[in-house]
Order: sequence, then C-alpha cells, then structure tokens
Amino acid sequence: MKEPIRTPGRIQSFGMLLVVSAATYEIVTASENAAQWLGRSVSELGSPTLEWSIAAETHGDPVRVDLQGEPYDAITHRLVEQVVIELEPAATTRDLPTASVVGAIRSLGLVASAAELRQAAAEEVKRISGFDRVMVYRFFEDGHGEVAGEASEPDMESYRGLHFPASDIPQQARSLYLTKLSRQIVSTEDAGTPLVSVDENVPPLDLSSGELRAVSPHHLQFMRNMGQASTVSFSLIEDDRLTGMITCAHRAERRMPILLRRALEVLATQLTLQLAALESIARLRRDLTIREQRAAVLAGIPSSAEPLLTLVDSGDELCRLVGADGAVLALDGVSRSVGDVPTIDRSLLLSAVGIEPFHTSELQRTHPALAALMPGFAGLLVVPVGAHGVLLFFRHEVTQVIRWLGDQSPENRDTPLSPRRSFSEWRQSVEGTALAWGTIPEEARELGRDLARALDRRQEARLAQLALIDHLTGLHNRRSLEHRLESAVVQGDGGVLLFLDLDGFKAINDRHGHETGDAVLRTVAERLTGGSRATDVISRLAGDEFVVLSVGVTPEDGERFAARLVHEIALPIDTARGPMTVTASCGVLPIEAGLTAKQLLDAADAAMYRAKKQGRNRVSL
Repeated sequence: MKEPIRTPGRIQSFGMLLVVSAATYEIVTASENAAQWLGRSVSELGSPTLEWSIAAETHGDPVRVDLQGEPYDAITHRLVEQVVIELEPAATTRDLPTASVVGAIRSLGLVASAAELRQAAAEEVKRISGFDRVMVYRFFEDGHGEVAGEASEPDMESYRGLHFPASDIPQQARSLYLTKLSRQIVSTEDAGTPLVSVDENVPPLDLSSGELRAVSPHHLQFMRNMGQASTVSFSLIEDDRLTGMITCAHRAERRMPILLRRALEVLATQLTLQLAALESIARLRRDLTIREQRAAVLAGIPSSAEPLLTLVDSGDELCRLVGADGAVLALDGVSRSVGDVPTIDRSLLLSAVGIEPFHTSELQRTHPALAALMPGFAGLLVVPVGAHGVLLFFRHEVTQVIRWLGDQSPENRDTPLSPRRSFSEWRQSVEGTALAWGTIPEEARELGRDLARALDRRQEARLAQLALIDHLTGLHNRRSLEHRLESAVVQGDGGVLLFLDLDGFKAINDRHGHETGDAVLRTVAERLTGGSRATDVISRLAGDEFVVLSVGVTPEDGERFAARLVHEIALPIDTARGPMTVTASCGVLPIEAGLTAKQLLDAADAAMYRAKKQGRNRVSL
C-alpha cells in the first residue's frame, strides 16, 4: 500500500492554509475553510505583518498575526514560485506546563549513559508537554524499533522495552521524517480539510515541509487502536539516518503550540548529538577493552615455539573475546579445538566451511547443509588468518524471547493491511537461532588480522634469528659474534676473548665420517655452554673453531676459565661409533679498546696458534 503522504490534498482542520503566487501575491490555493480568500490579493487579508513575513521570507519561523480580529501563528515556506502560508490558531497558555526546555536540555546534558538519557528525555518531555505518554524510540539497522524510554500516566500500560516491526513506519514515512523534524496530529478523528485552487488542473501541493499536512487514514486508525487521540513526534537524525523518535501521545485531543514544537525540535537535535557522543564513547571504551584483551591473547604468539598450542592454552579467553561457546583453530596445516564444538571430524568440518569470512546466527536457514554437520549449533563465525589458516567460532542454538508492541500475528488484524488491534505486550519465542553476533564479526576479523601479523612477525624473527645462529650447534655464528664483540668494545666493559680450535678433529671426520664428526661438534658446543656463564657469548666460527666472549672478566680469570673449558673438552665423548677423544688449543685475548672485531678475532686466533705450537691441548695468552 503506497499512499500520497506528501501530497494528501488536505490539511488538518484546526488550521488554515493559503498558497500565494510569489510574483503577483495572489492567493491561488487555499484550504476549504479559507476558500473565501481564493483569487484575492494578500493585501486584502488586512494583515501588514503577514505581507511583511512573505516579503522577508521568514520561512519556518512563526509570526504572530491577526486575521479578522483573531490571533494566529503564521508559518511560511517557499515552494518553487509560490509561498505557502499555514495559519494555526494562537494557543492560550493556561493549559501549558511551565517546565523550561532550556532547563531540560541542561539537565539531560548531565546524563552519562545512552540508556539513561533516553529514559530521562522521555520524562523531561512529558513534564514540558503535559501529554499522557512520551516514548523515545530507538531504531536498529534492520529498521525495527524499540521503546527505549517512556514516561506515562500511572494508569497506563507500560510499553518500555517492547519492540515493533519496521513495517510500523513505512519507508516513505521514514523518508518524510528526515525532511520534517516534527509532526503534529491534533485529532485522530479529523478526516481533514480539502485544498481548493483557482486552477483545477494544478498538480497536488507538496506538503512535505508543512505543519498542517493531513495524515494517512491507515495511520489514524493505527493511533486510535493504540488509544491515542493526538500525537506530536520529533525526529532523531544522525548522519542523514533516522535513528530514533520522540513521540508524545495523549488520550484526549491536545494541541502543542508551534513555538513549543520548535523548542522541542532543538531538544531533539541536542538529544541526538548527545546520544551519538555517548554511544561513540561507549564504542571507544569497548574497542579499547577488546584491543587490550586481544593483545593479551596474542601476546605469546611471536616468541612461541608452538603458536597454535599457545593459542589453545588461551582458548577460554579467546572464546570469551568473541562470545563463542567453542572454536576450531586451523593454522599452518595443523588444527585444534577449544571449548564446545561440533563432534564431526575437524578436517571434514574445515573442508565444508572453507576460509571465506562470513557469519550467521541462523545456520539452519542460511546454510542448511552446514547445519546438518553441526547439530545443536546455530551460530557460526568464520575468521580468516591471512595465509596461515582460519578460525571457526560456534554458538549454541538458544530459545530467544522477543517482547513485541502488540501481537504480530494475523489474528490481531482485521485484514492483512490493517493496523494491529491490540498493542499489549506480546511475547514471541524464537527457536533455531543463536544470539546475534552484532559488532563481533568485525572485531573478530581484526583479531584474525592481528594473529596473522603476529605469525608473520614470528616467522620473520625466526628467519632473522637463523641468520645469526649456527645450524649444527645452535650457537652464535661469526656475524652474531662480531656484532656482540663490537658492542662490548663500544661499551668499554672489558673482558676476554677465548679462541678454541679442536686438535685432530679432521682425523675423526676422515676415519668415522661427518655424522660422527657432527656429533662431536655438538657435544663440544654443549660443554662450552655448560661451562660458561649465562652472559657469555659462545660462537662456532667455522669447522672446528669456537670463540667465547666473556665480558667483565680479568685476564687472569679468563686464563683459568679457558683452562677449565680445555679440560672439559678433553673428556671422552660417546658417539654411535664408540667413545671419541678430542682436545682443544685455546688462545686468550684481553679485549682492548680501539680495535675492531676483526682485529680482536685475528689477535685471539694468533694466541690460539701459539698454544698449538706449544704442544696443543693447552692455553696461551
């Protein structure tokens, strides 16, 4: 059903409407209750103030005028080559509350949460307007709404917390609410007053910006079914989106003066800005909390020898992070599960799900083939982890109860297109679904990106480490030693450099093979490591040459240290070919400032050769 709500051809009967030609000031269209002025000049109305407002283009701002001895609030707006004049009888103040809109705005400015603000706004607007019920609606992304704040008379049924479908406010009405910040319906029994024109062939008048625009009969019936005789609504608009509304409803006919409506439009605008700010702050706080929790879960990944197992160890925290009952983690060809997951074989599950990102809380409806593989689960979130794999998160199927504003079933309507007859709370149990994921999928995708980066950094760190490590023994290589040696010289901590060369090692390789020789080298590396301090740098330069950098050691202590290592190396070594014995010649060199790493190594090498010349298996300075 599509009604001409912008061009209804009539206005609400309590006011009058005149359309004036901007060129001739002739009244070319009028409401039927002002038809006597049709075809006449504005000057014949006898109101210089009204003539002035047309010429001054005071569009949207009410001006107090007198017509035939009666006071009116006149509101004008331009429509192409015409000026529309709407006349509302000036209201008396005896029935209006004295609460201040400015005071309400100040009071609302102190509220620190969005939920409390919506409720406080309903209470303030009720005090200001005197209407029986004031509701603050909140609209969701899918268009459906919730009564998020409400203030009503004690004898009225509460609607607070109830949801209503998007169809209650059709799209064409939502579009109109973006054009006009407030809309007043003075009487739901008013069929409206038709518009008449001097030219019967003129197109229908666009009343999108009008104060007096008549209302759809369907909507009037909707209001009557809710027990409303009159309403005033104010749009809450953020970034050109209708995010909510303030609706004032009264059980008897009640009119809100234009100046009060304008003041409440300001309050509604301020409320929208404050809600946006509070929700933005709440999102930032949540983002910060999520980021901190994500960082804690991933902290150990870059340095972990087994990143998947590290992630499994944090499985509970990982599931809490995305609100999941369980997860399957598949990284670099290996998979593990944490929490409560489908019992199907993981490889089959991973193959069926794939690695493309998606999420659903209605698995049976959206992916019935997958639902058959995971009975009892209705929520699935798939999170890619770069080139490393994928994370699957699961949520159990739960029964959810939705509180609706009126029975949503056909039995509560006279016809399929009729409004609901009753708006009492109606509870609907929804089965076969999981809790909606909300904003979690985007947060989880960020988790996947962070995890991919952590795994990439780990790989890069391992590659960088391998570039500084001797592959056979796990000791530092020449490049790493030279870097450490240069740092020791710059810092001026002193110390000694021990240069060791194995005696007769070539014969072991030649006689017993390189496999036995490698076993001997690994044992020598272990003995050097075991006999040194944790701060010493032990390196294998090449072949059977080893160097120990010991910072902060005197030459005398260094010589004793070297003798002990030479003694340890000379002990028998068990190999697959039987016990082997190898000795070492060691040169000891005090670290001197002003020398390069190469010069120090050359000097230590020379000291080692002196030990060989002196008979091997000994130490020389």
